[in-house]
Amino acid sequence: MPEKHSTQRLGDLGEETVVEHLVGLIPPDPALIAGPGDDCAVVAMSDGMWQLLKTDCLIEGVHFLPGTDPELVGRKAMNRVISDIAAMGGQPQHALVTLAVEADRELGEVEGWYRGMIAAATEAACGIVGGETSRLPGKGVVISIAMTGLVAPRHCVLRSGAAIGDIIAVTGRLGGSFASGRHLRFTPRLKEARWLVEHAKPSAMMDLSDGLGSDLPRMARAGGKGYRVESSGLPCYPGVSVEQAVTEGEDYELLLTFSPAVFATLPGRWKAAFPDTPITAIGEITKETEEPLPRGWEHYRHE
Repeated sequence: MPEKHSTQRLGDLGEETVVEHLVGLIPPDPALIAGPGDDCAVVAMSDGMWQLLKTDCLIEGVHFLPGTDPELVGRKAMNRVISDIAAMGGQPQHALVTLAVEADRELGEVEGWYRGMIAAATEAACGIVGGETSRLPGKGVVISIAMTGLVAPRHCVLRSGAAIGDIIAVTGRLGGSFASGRHLRFTPRLKEARWLVEHAKPSAMMDLSDGLGSDLPRMARAGGKGYRVESSGLPCYPGVSVEQAVTEGEDYELLLTFSPAVFATLPGRWKAAFPDTPITAIGEITKETEEPLPRGWEHYRHE
């Protein structure tokens, strides 16, 4: 007898539940160091290095609006994936681009997407090596990028490594990304992440794409821990409320945890290396979460 299909709707379940269900269907791989649930999959290679694997997509009407400068759209599509590679302490290597778009789209706009992707990849020393194009039956565009990266095992940082008492920190400032257009113009924290894994290695790290209110709970759950955040100490952009900084997403900053001993040595060295980018302690990892943050962005969630 064929297995009975679930009739539950994605919107009734929410992204987290959908992903957990789908991940449960995947058989184990003996070469896998870290799989679904981290910023990238991590696979052991024969030369002793670890390979990073990541895919992400950009959807018109969700991640950018119709009429947006196409080169900025292309940059965002590529930089979103590079940001995840950075959050593992790695270096991007090669990218494959899949483009699905309706036939009436003008070639000039498509060329603009590719110019933006090429520029972002070049800045990160990453090559675009192939891909696929397909026609959508209706209006719209989906740009999907799959990327490989490399990381030395001693430099790789997972989401799950935080210990109770570790300090939670973020780079840069939070909030107002979509309204200000920063979601199109951000620079992935590739250099900052590399510096950290070499000079003040975090115990856990991920990029902030869905907002602190969604991403910090994911990090805490990955390690079986809780968190405490001093909301009044969040580094918000001018004119941005704490709630916006927590819930809006699209920041593409690094969310990190450090042992107190490591963090104590960090501020002066960090400021010397990155004088224009603050790093701010916002709380600590706890055994349990007593006051959950408001949720950030989540696909499929009914408002």
